[in-house]
Amino acid sequence: MTTTRFWAVDKLILGYFACAAVLLVGWWDGVPGAAVWLAWHIVGAAVLVYEVKRPNRTSWAFRHWYPLPYVASCYREMGFLVPAVRHSDADGWLAALDFRIWGANPTVWLERFQRPLVVEFLQWAYTLFIPAVLLVAYLLWRKGLHSEFRYYAFLIALGFLASYAGYLMVPARGPRFLLRSLQHMPLQGLWLFNGIQATLDRLELANFDCFPSGHTELTILAWWCSRMVSKRVFLAYSAYTPFLIFATVYLRYHYTVDVLAGAVLAFVLIAASPALFRKLS
Repeated sequence: MTTTRFWAVDKLILGYFACAAVLLVGWWDGVPGAAVWLAWHIVGAAVLVYEVKRPNRTSWAFRHWYPLPYVASCYREMGFLVPAVRHSDADGWLAALDFRIWGANPTVWLERFQRPLVVEFLQWAYTLFIPAVLLVAYLLWRKGLHSEFRYYAFLIALGFLASYAGYLMVPARGPRFLLRSLQHMPLQGLWLFNGIQATLDRLELANFDCFPSGHTELTILAWWCSRMVSKRVFLAYSAYTPFLIFATVYLRYHYTVDVLAGAVLAFVLIAASPALFRKLS
């Protein structure tokens, strides 16, 4: 059934667009393509409002799936916004905090357990992050669980947008950049590791996207919501999630404090999102 009322995810994304527009205007000269990004927010918001208020043949599919390209575009935008708004990074502070906790740099210490087969396996686990998040949405959609799908879309959009706010507040690129000179050997996989990592670098624009660990946060959210699909799917995600989280540090993408922040954020959202979803609905 198509309604002309805004759903919770609509209000969330429109609110985020408004905040991003304020940042674009405030740091106009420092953001490459600021006019294009602002135009996208205006056009994207207008299309969303039209689909909500003027239901048509595309509205049902659009309203369920549009958060995917919208939220993805916000990630790309962060690659330009963060350097413009923040002129320093927090990598040194995060690495020092890691060292204080462990008495060593975790990514350097883990070198002793480096094996090409393990590197290759964990790189695939890390790379499958987005497909793993989207698979839950697809399975809910295929089962016709549209109410559960809308809640999941809201939670995942909230998770992504919350992590983007974290990137802005604590800009960091990760230990594979800061601690490169301390590593005694480069990571080596077996087959596709180098190509996958280079592709991820191009897609992510070497963003300041380290804190909190979005991979950790969103995978935990997907794991939690996979219960709505089936017990078998939940068990599969229960097996996959620890490998993904371990990969974030083993492959030098994240400091352990990033991972902890991502996990804490995930469980806070799991606890708070049902009430927030009902309120915004």
